[in-house]
Amino acid sequence: MYIENLEKSMYELVCETSTNLPKDVRRAVKAARELEDAGTRAAMSLDTIAKNINMADEKLSPICQDTGLPTFKIKTPVGVNQLEIKAAIRRAIEQATKDGKLRPNAVDSLTGENSGDNLGLGLPVVKFEQWEENHIEVKLILKGGGCENKNIQYSLPAELEGLGRAGRDLDGIRKCILHSVYQAQGQGCSAGFIGVGIGGDRSSGYDLAKEQLFREVDDVNPIPELAELERYILKTANTLGIGTMGFGGEATLLGCKIGVMHRIPASFYVSVAYNCWAYRRMAVDIDANTGEIQHWHYNDGDKLTFEEPAQDDSIQSSRVVELTAPITEEQIRDLKVGDVVKISGRMYTGRDAIHKYLSDNDSPVDLNGQIIYHCGPVVLKNEDGSYEIKAAGPTTSIREEPYQGDIMKKFGIRAVIGKGGMGPKTLAALEEHGGVYLNAIGGAAQYYADCIKAVEGVDLLQFGIPEAMWHLRVEDFTAVVTMDSHGNSLHADVDKSSLDKLAQYKEKVFA
Repeated sequence: MYIENLEKSMYELVCETSTNLPKDVRRAVKAARELEDAGTRAAMSLDTIAKNINMADEKLSPICQDTGLPTFKIKTPVGVNQLEIKAAIRRAIEQATKDGKLRPNAVDSLTGENSGDNLGLGLPVVKFEQWEENHIEVKLILKGGGCENKNIQYSLPAELEGLGRAGRDLDGIRKCILHSVYQAQGQGCSAGFIGVGIGGDRSSGYDLAKEQLFREVDDVNPIPELAELERYILKTANTLGIGTMGFGGEATLLGCKIGVMHRIPASFYVSVAYNCWAYRRMAVDIDANTGEIQHWHYNDGDKLTFEEPAQDDSIQSSRVVELTAPITEEQIRDLKVGDVVKISGRMYTGRDAIHKYLSDNDSPVDLNGQIIYHCGPVVLKNEDGSYEIKAAGPTTSIREEPYQGDIMKKFGIRAVIGKGGMGPKTLAALEEHGGVYLNAIGGAAQYYADCIKAVEGVDLLQFGIPEAMWHLRVEDFTAVVTMDSHGNSLHADVDKSSLDKLAQYKEKVFA
């Protein structure tokens, strides 16, 4: 029975982590929501996030479609068979993937082939440590690619944009951490959380940074200097005006946790692990004799559910435009940054593999006047052969910057939906061609899955479920115009204004 119970416990941990935000994270999101004025883009984003949290909990479905790379940190009593634990984890991961609690995310780095079950060389990541306690402690974090790509490591001394010289001291560390928040902008699904590792080498520094993400949001660092620095960073980062999704606003950072370790004299690293608002980490204590869960961590206090806005006033300050593809250039030219778009009809998903394919090949469908959605959904196949979308939030768009403008012009695509914005090459193409970039709310995988009424086809499934081109019929799919056909980019504006604000903090603060 031990093996069966252990596998069941691991499965429960995986499913709970994917579908249910911990109580301390919910409190942080609620506090952020209360900071924003009704009617702003930031308020609309946080209302959507709150609704998405409730929906994921009710449906027992992934909070975000990017369920990340599962990373386990496990402490075991002396004598416990770690091989059995690892085998139980692999079986639980495989089953959770089949059940739609995890998106198949394991891709062969050489061939690009998706294993389909989240298993592969080195995956999932499982790290063991022995301790003197009698029970097994299992921690799990599901950290998606969008926020993982905004991790950053600094080697001191360094010259930092906006902040100047960062030396090998506490004030240099301060500058690195502030810069890490600035460089993430909205691409990591802000408002976010950061774990910081001071010291070590390149690998142990990042490991220390990620370890900080397992701390409680409202705990206090036992090292006084770091406790003061954590408070400073949290307060100061929220003056940069980056805001939720990078739309501007009061809530940019929801938590900062800092750890320190020794280093060799030649190296001084500051490593930052950025995590999105969908802060999916859980931990359990397991009976070492029975394999059953004894205790869930992050369980103190009441479990918050989020109230819906009394009325649909979260977008009252914006013009709302309804669109149905195919879209004309005239309709696109009429849109301006700040407009809210509600889409009904057909759209097509397309991520990294699709963009690379379309740059070298013809499209399997006519994309003239159509919409491409940067999304890698969680999809289940029904017994009758039909497909069901279980989670479908946007992925980070900047990865497609080398391709996007050329593909839009080549195929006549009029609108692109994603998160985090795109760069100058795409902006120039939008102006030349007559296109628009629409920012959906990152992580809101249940909110957007609810807008998808049917899967009407799929192409290029050989790239794997997340990378295939799904044909989706949607209704009232809501996003914000953040790059228009007139050369305007909200993302560029927020980047510039936040850099100006960052420069206010270049003078020494900590001795």
